[in-house]
Amino acid sequence: MVEPLDFSGLRTYSLHGRPSKVTVANFARPIPAGSTVRTLLDSLPDQLLGRDFPELVRRLAAVHRGGHQLLLGMGAHVIKVGLNPLLIDLMERKIISGIAMNGACIIHDAEIAMAGFTSEEVGNVLGDGAFGAARETGEVLNRAINQGASDGIGMGAAVGAALVAGNFPHNDKSLLATASRLGIPVTVHVAMGTDIIHIHPSASGEAIGATSHRDFRTFCAQVANLQGGAYLNIGSAVLLPEVFLKALTVVRNLGHQVDDFTTANFDFMKQYRSLTNVVNRPTAKGGRGYHVTGHHELMIPLLVACLLDELENII
Repeated sequence: MVEPLDFSGLRTYSLHGRPSKVTVANFARPIPAGSTVRTLLDSLPDQLLGRDFPELVRRLAAVHRGGHQLLLGMGAHVIKVGLNPLLIDLMERKIISGIAMNGACIIHDAEIAMAGFTSEEVGNVLGDGAFGAARETGEVLNRAINQGASDGIGMGAAVGAALVAGNFPHNDKSLLATASRLGIPVTVHVAMGTDIIHIHPSASGEAIGATSHRDFRTFCAQVANLQGGAYLNIGSAVLLPEVFLKALTVVRNLGHQVDDFTTANFDFMKQYRSLTNVVNRPTAKGGRGYHVTGHHELMIPLLVACLLDELENII
């Protein structure tokens, strides 16, 4: 039989002399009804993301004030939850310098431009092989990509120009059409076979490869000038984090100094590649990386509101 351990000889110390990680000075403050964005931000507890989020906002504001690049990498969920108008506003304000997308983004963005809606219910159409077979989506996008390859331009520029030329009814809600109008670079980074337009007969692997590879080189040119700037990865767990890491290594290999900048990853959960390839590894030599866990439809409006408030109060 094992005798219970006797605790009577335990050494103790005074609570008042012990270093502690949390004090009442770190606590949140009550938020009055009708508060401003500034009041909300100032009321956050000085702990974890309550400390990091305001710091990220201040860093992004400093990036813009200093005339440095703020690049955005994104997955299609950002579009599907209705955030295009907020990003377009930042583009119009010249806060976003460039956007890197995965292949799904051009599909949902183009469908929004053409029809004002997107995102079919996959489970209802997969059984009979109808998933991804929307005629206009395949025709418009593949025609644009094929033309882009012929013209020697990237996929983002080609699709944006095609949407503008098509004068579609909801171009004002399209990231690609807006970027084309404003002259903001949009690069599209495709994994072959992941996107519905790849199953259409109009798809050309040669054109997709040529335009997407040109976009990768364009993205590398932007990353080469990221010193003092910021890169935000929103809603891409694998593809864009890998693209960003490869772009960073090639520009450093070619002698560009990119070792002091800000990164942030926004996602529903912490995942290996985005944490490693966006938040941790790129800023190991300088700068700062942040991770923000939460739903895009809440966290991105909060970020935009706080950033605009920070810029207005500084100005």
